Amino acid sequence: MPARRATNHACPIRDVLDRIGDAWSLLVMIELQKGPCRFNALRRVIGDISQRMLSVTLRHLERDGLVTRTVLPLAPPQVEYALTPLGQSLIDCIEPVTHWARGNQQQVRAARTAYDARSEEFS
Repeated sequence: MPARRATNHACPIRDVLDRIGDAWSLLVMIELQKGPCRFNALRRVIGDISQRMLSVTLRHLERDGLVTRTVLPLAPPQVEYALTPLGQSLIDCIEPVTHWARGNQQQVRAARTAYDARSEEFS
């Protein structure tokens, strides 16, 4: 059995944010908000994620009770992932942040460009 990553159970904020703050979990969950999805379809939609990283991310989300995994009785067997009610409740909380990100991405990028230009002056 593989070793489990230690979690900081004393701090619930850190414990949960460690999961949703990684590079892929929120993107996977936002996609699953649209409805159940198969592994390869998720991989196509998300884009830059490797097969291994998507597999690890889905396993972590399933372990945390945010996603369910259902093996479909097909030949060959296929797997479908879906948000759990707990996962949907998290998405409901995250929606204002995703709305903010979409509305302010250009301003953030402009600020980065300005910062980088100032930093280059002093390099």
